[in-house]
Amino acid sequence: MKAEGIVGIEQFASPGKGRGLRVSRAYGVGELLFSCPAYSYVLSVNERGIICEQCFTRKKGLAKCGKCKKAFYCNVNCQKKNWPMHKLECHAMCTFGENWCPSETVRLVARIIARLRDQKERSPSEKLLLLKDMEAHTEELDNEKREMTEAHIAGLHHFYSKHLDFPDHQDLLTLFSQVHCNGFTVEDEELSNLGLAIFPDIALMNHSCCPNVIITYRGVNAEVRAVQEISPGQEIYISYIDLLYPTEDRIERLRDAYYFSCDCKECTSKSMDMVKMKVRKLSDEISQKDTRDMVRYARNLLEMCELSIDKMSTVFDDSNIYILHMMYQAMGICLFMENYDGAVRYGEKVIKPYTVLYPAYSLNIASMYLKMGRLYIALDRKSTGISALQKALAIMEVVHGKDHTYVMELKQEILGE
Repeated sequence: MKAEGIVGIEQFASPGKGRGLRVSRAYGVGELLFSCPAYSYVLSVNERGIICEQCFTRKKGLAKCGKCKKAFYCNVNCQKKNWPMHKLECHAMCTFGENWCPSETVRLVARIIARLRDQKERSPSEKLLLLKDMEAHTEELDNEKREMTEAHIAGLHHFYSKHLDFPDHQDLLTLFSQVHCNGFTVEDEELSNLGLAIFPDIALMNHSCCPNVIITYRGVNAEVRAVQEISPGQEIYISYIDLLYPTEDRIERLRDAYYFSCDCKECTSKSMDMVKMKVRKLSDEISQKDTRDMVRYARNLLEMCELSIDKMSTVFDDSNIYILHMMYQAMGICLFMENYDGAVRYGEKVIKPYTVLYPAYSLNIASMYLKMGRLYIALDRKSTGISALQKALAIMEVVHGKDHTYVMELKQEILGE
């Protein structure tokens, strides 16, 4: 199977990083570098009924599968296209009933195995990299990750044995490890989890905490767009993790999930760490032990939002990322309880620091402006709400593209249509 390649993009040996991608021409901010269809994907169970299983279109009036009555589609065409994958689950969902509970990872691996079985030629998702050649890092699995993977393998056999012939155990271990290292959470404009997918060509891009591209989704296609000016020959970098956290935390997360340490400009300079870890100016000097104790407290007591915020606010500034995280959690709880005034109160404390701590074209900032705009409008603060939605739109036009459904829907929302 010969690689087709992608116009304007080339694979190369990135110094100290292994394989990577670089551009062969210049790209401007907001410009699409390339698009990659998912090799395989699954819709989150929580999204069933409002999003099509096949194309991930969000709409009302979806038609349900006549047999299992749990999968929903735009139309008969989408249902027929999805049947080769849905049939792996349809009968099982009917048989197991409420006991049907494979994880999204197990569901995705089952679909990958089914596709590999039937695949005769290189897929449009593998123009640069075959799925089988993705990194796995199986030799670096610790006991906890190995036990988790073994549990996934057991779940695969339990729920899918009637429809699939499985590779040997070592190959399954490798495949699950590849999905763990290279799987992408497909998200909507508010960063809600829609499902899990694998994009082999996207997996070639290396990480930086100062990324020059961002990944967004158009249905089940991943789109790579520039968020900085990129010159010919320059490497393309995405961020594998949430960039809000300070250097030490980011490095720890990268080591745990991806088995490397980042040496980008931000990790070397730690230029934002002082802002992210800002403490209050008190009459009594705050010792390093006090700060360490408060960081530990912040990491371990996420569910105790109100108590944590009260306690941490005596030491941490409102822009400190750990108290920001607590306030974001508190905002979510208020939304769940339909306490919209409370949600706005916490959201207003979060949004300004976000605009400082995240890159300019960040989905995290856009999603916060969306949430706040819609909250303001719900509370009859229309002009403030429209202003917030317009700020979200300015970011979304860059990261999603001006013709994206999310962008078009938001423009109509701003116009009140």
